[in-house]
Amino acid sequence: MELIRIGDKVVDRTRIYRMVDRILELRASGLSQQEVADKLGIDRTLVSRLESVGEVRRGRRIGLVGFPVKNRQELEELARAEGIDFVWLLTDAERRAWVAEKSGAELLNEIMVLIAQARELDHVIFLGSDMRIRLVEALLGSDRVTGIQIGSSPITEDRYVNPERIRQLVRHLKAI
Repeated sequence: MELIRIGDKVVDRTRIYRMVDRILELRASGLSQQEVADKLGIDRTLVSRLESVGEVRRGRRIGLVGFPVKNRQELEELARAEGIDFVWLLTDAERRAWVAEKSGAELLNEIMVLIAQARELDHVIFLGSDMRIRLVEALLGSDRVTGIQIGSSPITEDRYVNPERIRQLVRHLKAI
């Protein structure tokens, strides 16, 4: 218990922290602000104001997907620094190993999961061959994909991707 005196009141900071944690947990679980307020016996505007005070970012959920990428680690670091929501980058060796170590059913299931995750994003930056870019646009919608062609199909070796180009694109997409 961490007590603090405010005028003639004594307030328990720990209790406040627990209540804020509970509010955020309930909101994150999918309850509306009003449902959280009703459940906890508080005013809806308190829930709204807490979210506003703590808001770090609002806007589009962006993904960065691509293969075969030579500077995968550098692009992953850039994506983390820029707040990209979903990153899946592979070198050619990683791509081949990812496919080789799975049965056909496992591979299909994992691809379906990746597609479902990508469909939850507002926009995907896709690094790949001309053919794969067209395929991703068909799966997700061309208005939700920015394709950066790193070679013609089939690409059999890792390709360097200019990180500054990706950074500028990400910042542009966030500003929309």
